[in-house]
Amino acid sequence: MTRTDRPPVRIREMAEDDAEAVAAVRVRGWRAAYHGLMPRAYLNALNVPEQTAAQRARLRRRPPEVRDLVAERSGTVVGWACVGPAPDTAAGPTPGTPDDPTNTAPAPGATPGPARPAPDTAGHSAPAPAPAAPAPALVAELFALYVTPELSGTGIGRALMAAALEHARQAGFGELCLWVVRGNTRARGFYARAGFAPDGTEQTDEVDGVPVPELRYRRAVG
Repeated sequence: MTRTDRPPVRIREMAEDDAEAVAAVRVRGWRAAYHGLMPRAYLNALNVPEQTAAQRARLRRRPPEVRDLVAERSGTVVGWACVGPAPDTAAGPTPGTPDDPTNTAPAPGATPGPARPAPDTAGHSAPAPAPAAPAPALVAELFALYVTPELSGTGIGRALMAAALEHARQAGFGELCLWVVRGNTRARGFYARAGFAPDGTEQTDEVDGVPVPELRYRRAVG
């Protein structure tokens, strides 16, 4: 099938009824992406029924700022992405993230008014304070992006990425970050082509006793 013959991709909000289809995409995506990077026994133990239950439970307690998107082709869910405020305070300003109840940062696009000089004890106006440094950009995180493995490279991942970036932009975020396993060269290439680059932050997760190093990538949303 040529590119022009492929059915169009439709991106929409994930519903709870999509939980099983998303679970299947995630399980197959993990097994394909992390083969040789995570223990085989761990990947083989992943199963759709457990993941379906986990997806349903996650959706029910999901914060309103988090958005789940699915990609459909010919009525079948073939991809999934999840995006929301970055929970790592090192990735963005603190306070000021949308889910921080102490947030006192101005709304995106708001312009603070001019500073009014305060009178000094002699009744003269004191010099106006120096302008404050620009606030750092609010940072969103791409928590997940998976595509049915045999459809990789057919534009589904690009469509999901474009939708995730657009959601982050409309929600007022200035940057989007994500974590990728260091050895996942295919995913790293995809993210690089999408405009992401490593920001120098690394972490190591442990999967069944095996260390799995990860790199953080980020890019501007605009």
